[in-house]
Amino acid sequence: MLSESLNSEIIVVGAGIAGCATAVVFARQGRQVLLLERSLKEPDRIVGELLQPGGVNTLAELGLAHCLKGIEATPIEGYHLYWKDQEVSFWLCDIGGTKPEGRSFHHGKFVSNLRQSAAAYLNLTLLEATVVEIVRDCDSGRVAGVVCVSPDGQQTKFLAPLTILADGSSSNFRSQFTRHRPKAQSRFWGLEMVDTKLPIPRYAHAALGRGPPILMYPISSSVRRYLRERVLPVVPEKVQSQLSDAIENGRLRSMPNAWMPSTKNTTPGLITIGDASNMRHPVTGAGMTVALKDAVLLAETLNPIDAPDLRNVSDMAKRMSDFHWKRKGHSTPLNILAQALYLLFVSEDPALQIMQRGFIRYVQDGEKNFAEAAWIMGGLPIRPWRLFYHFISVAVYSIRLHIRRPSWWGLAGAVFQSVSVLAAAVHIIWGPLVDELRR
Repeated sequence: MLSESLNSEIIVVGAGIAGCATAVVFARQGRQVLLLERSLKEPDRIVGELLQPGGVNTLAELGLAHCLKGIEATPIEGYHLYWKDQEVSFWLCDIGGTKPEGRSFHHGKFVSNLRQSAAAYLNLTLLEATVVEIVRDCDSGRVAGVVCVSPDGQQTKFLAPLTILADGSSSNFRSQFTRHRPKAQSRFWGLEMVDTKLPIPRYAHAALGRGPPILMYPISSSVRRYLRERVLPVVPEKVQSQLSDAIENGRLRSMPNAWMPSTKNTTPGLITIGDASNMRHPVTGAGMTVALKDAVLLAETLNPIDAPDLRNVSDMAKRMSDFHWKRKGHSTPLNILAQALYLLFVSEDPALQIMQRGFIRYVQDGEKNFAEAAWIMGGLPIRPWRLFYHFISVAVYSIRLHIRRPSWWGLAGAVFQSVSVLAAAVHIIWGPLVDELRR
């Protein structure tokens, strides 16, 4: 039997990072919100363990900073890179009197805290149910709500002026509303190493330049053949014993590494946010930061004073266009940086290997080179175009280093290779940039 409910102004599908944050911020504005999630058990996933400083700040802006308490969230102050036989550290510099810090933690515990906080609002209903259909008006095509099934099999139709899809990277409904499809270039494999101390406390660690990037970060105080043969020899000796144990005895978990640019919301009555709308490679850990910033911007765009009627199609269309372009101020640099770093360090192209070496040396030259770039990676406020400045600076720096190395007789070849480096650098950044600028 299908029952019907009309009590909500906003329906949010998915109680993950994006869904919970969005539901909470609208509830704080006084909206009546229904938050739907197919399972309210603590998630057991290997994604979303690193929240960049920009995300930490945005969480506080949302009034959800307390969700980092009680989950052993570890401060992250910088990053240590291993590239072949070289090492380099860079850190989140104090710019403008602020010392930024990220946090790393168990994803499931953080999501559980977010859900608990959401459920505390009297005008927000958190319901365990699986959405099976998006309800649309037959004449106008406007989204009017959803049909969902409760754990006991009861079907209910919930209607509301606005439905927000926040059902993640494996969204069941995204394909109905966007022409874009996720492009999975590789997979992310994760293991938890118990009681492991990384070489530098409060730093995330990465081994680069020998196949796919290997990321390590603390989430608590407390394929296997490939991992043994290709990954184990690359990581620092200090963690090899624990990694070996984890490879033999731990539970391997995997997620696709996908790229998908955002699409402007053009379907009346519907908004898609979070990984359901926009994905980038996880190498920089930017996903949660983008999702939280999206929640803040969306709530500002649809605040009840300026947008009292969510059924006003023309007004909502204008606001969704504004939201689409304004969000690029925080999402585009993070999206492009993640794709560019992945493509740079996974490549075996000789030109890009020259640039890999230049990147490491560029960072080794100190804060004057990496301070702004670290802020960009951390999702902190800085002019987005500075990303392109630093990327081209790395390419030019790499060329200068390469030309200095050969003898006079090899100079002509080095100059030719340097042209290849510049062309490869432009190629890496051009594709994601074009995708981001599309409507």
